Amino acid sequence: MGALVFLENTNIAAVTKADGSFILENIPDGDHLVSVQFIGYRSSKITVSTGEALQAIVIVLEPDPLGLDEVVVSANRYETDKRNAPVEVNTLGAKMLLATQSLSLADGLNFQPGVRVETNCQNCGFTQVRLNGLDGPYTQILVNSRAVFSSLISVYGLEMIPSYLIEKVEVVKSGGSALYGANAIAGTINVITKEPVLNRWEVQSNYASIDGRSNDWNHSANGAYVSNDLSFGVSGFVNIRDRESYDANGDGFTEMVALDAQVLGLKSYYKFSKNTKLSFDLSHINEFRRGGNKLELKPEFTDITEQLDHNIWMYGLALDQYLNNGSDKLSVYASWQNTDRDSYYGGLGGGRTPADSLLAANAYGATDDQSLVTGLQWNHLSNPNHAITGGVEFQYNSTDDQIPGYQRRVDQTVANWGAYGQWEWQALDRLKLLTGLRYDRSEVVGEYQLADIETSIDSNFDVLSPRFTFLYDLNDKVQFRGGYARGFRAPQAFNEDLHISSAGGEPVFVVLSDGLEKETSDALTGSVNYTRVKGVRQFNVNIQGFYTQLNNPFVNVNTGVQLPNGSIVEEVRNGSGAYVSGINSEINYAIGQKLVLQTGFTVQQARFNEEQVLFEPERPEEGETVSSKEFMRVPNLYGFLSLSYETKNDWDFSVSNVFTGPMKVPEILQTDGSLVIRESQSFWDTTIKASHHFHLAENLHITASGGVQNIFNSFQSDFQSGPGRDSDYVYGPGRPRTFFFSISLKNND
Repeated sequence: MGALVFLENTNIAAVTKADGSFILENIPDGDHLVSVQFIGYRSSKITVSTGEALQAIVIVLEPDPLGLDEVVVSANRYETDKRNAPVEVNTLGAKMLLATQSLSLADGLNFQPGVRVETNCQNCGFTQVRLNGLDGPYTQILVNSRAVFSSLISVYGLEMIPSYLIEKVEVVKSGGSALYGANAIAGTINVITKEPVLNRWEVQSNYASIDGRSNDWNHSANGAYVSNDLSFGVSGFVNIRDRESYDANGDGFTEMVALDAQVLGLKSYYKFSKNTKLSFDLSHINEFRRGGNKLELKPEFTDITEQLDHNIWMYGLALDQYLNNGSDKLSVYASWQNTDRDSYYGGLGGGRTPADSLLAANAYGATDDQSLVTGLQWNHLSNPNHAITGGVEFQYNSTDDQIPGYQRRVDQTVANWGAYGQWEWQALDRLKLLTGLRYDRSEVVGEYQLADIETSIDSNFDVLSPRFTFLYDLNDKVQFRGGYARGFRAPQAFNEDLHISSAGGEPVFVVLSDGLEKETSDALTGSVNYTRVKGVRQFNVNIQGFYTQLNNPFVNVNTGVQLPNGSIVEEVRNGSGAYVSGINSEINYAIGQKLVLQTGFTVQQARFNEEQVLFEPERPEEGETVSSKEFMRVPNLYGFLSLSYETKNDWDFSVSNVFTGPMKVPEILQTDGSLVIRESQSFWDTTIKASHHFHLAENLHITASGGVQNIFNSFQSDFQSGPGRDSDYVYGPGRPRTFFFSISLKNND
């Protein structure tokens, strides 16, 4: 148990257990109901009267290992108790990331229902996250609730965010665009970095041996300072990772790329008064990755190399002002990111002619990418039955991506003006309604060149995105939620368009078709949630159904065209209509912090309304057209399980598993460059871990842990080989059997 003590006429709080946090602020005169959140414990609600002479309030908190009563912000853009939110929000906390040995965001997201992270390239390690089966560009990734995660960063960014930087991740599946703008058709993933709450510091080192052949070192340090009066707080973070490349089939070409990454982070706040708070955050990512073969040589002397050197800065600034005794909150914010990327996509491709050498020597590229998000938001709580949110927002992204040797350039700017409003109404004691509407004015200007192929976009359009959801409490154990949302994607280059793969020893480029139109969606969701809490025992079952209709969906078609320089061309077109539908289910059980079981499973289907062309030969005699109604790389069955157990003598044990069912995977054949559709096998990626805590002093602890990831070595076995391989023919778990050991030293005042 933990306790919080609030002292009379002060902002000072004493925390008697140092593994959580709390917030207490803005208490005006009169009687007020205050909710105290202690991470890992159930929230407590008390009535505070500032007009009385309070000596002290002691609150005893009950464990909340399943996070049933935690506070979330992604449901409606302001702090809400998770169980009272009319929108279904899943959360991924630091404890789950630790138990599953997730070193990055890419590792941890698999432990959420309806979420799956996949690796799409052997040469560069390009990853994307799918929500309810939809490709990565359908998901809006937020950092501290701001959409600065651009299409360029999304190509490799899931691996760039270390788990030790994350306080928690909030996932809203299906139709989040009514509040967050474009590209949230599948939903939103909100990465919330660690807040300065307690005076603490921690250092940690992790070593992993990948299949006994490659080493992976990961070191981190973080700390926080909070002033005695809680008016100022700052936290800092550093992470260094050095991972060697891994070759699964002994052909000299990578299946896992080499990584050398450094990440710095800072988050702070200052309260000018109890009603005025200024927040600032900063992150710097410097990552070098390389894959292909002959990594010790310069790229132009290899057969295939994909090499990326990212230098990324992210900044965020927000000013929160409480008015009218706390019933109104006005927020002004701005976030900005800048990415400089040096790249190399190419190589000799198995050839050694002067033309091959000249092309390989000119395969270097450079990219400049900038994003800005700024806006103003107002929240009004007129009484316990009504909450109104409104705001205006400007989002801007500029990308200039050039590879002169291939005469390839993407010069694109996307500007979006948005205005939104939302009304949340407690219509009845058991019924809560939420309705919202967002208006977006989008402007896309782009010029796209690949050799003699040139296209351009100069598009302006307006979009209205409505959203309606409801929450009905049948009783204190059973809840029903349902809703509808409309979303859209602008015709522009997305993350997979900025990634370059290889096949037959030649690079594969993506171009946008002439007349590409915007894509829209209509999404329906419905869920039933059962929760039972008895003492320290928690039991929760949640079943969510979803259906999303895609109109004019963007699809990639291998055109069979090969340019004089050997480059292979894929084209983005508007396809026939499509839909995804299915059921996400969760079963969670906990006995305090001692035993925690969390599972999630998804059954779904993703189909085009008509046969969709995936490959068409440039000339009929070069092969047959390949088409399919099924989405590629989308299993109909997938899910996860995590079981952790804490003993009384400071031992922790955990078992986790990610299941991936069979799926259709396209493969470009090395013999003639044609495309075939394969069906993969199922995968069981199981991790076991054991940890022991050593108490050196009252607030000083050492934790040592070790275990095995993918213990059954459930890994793809049919990789293509050699310089002519199809680098995108990769599926299943991102790593083979891996042994790991870590040690951390932690201090909490």
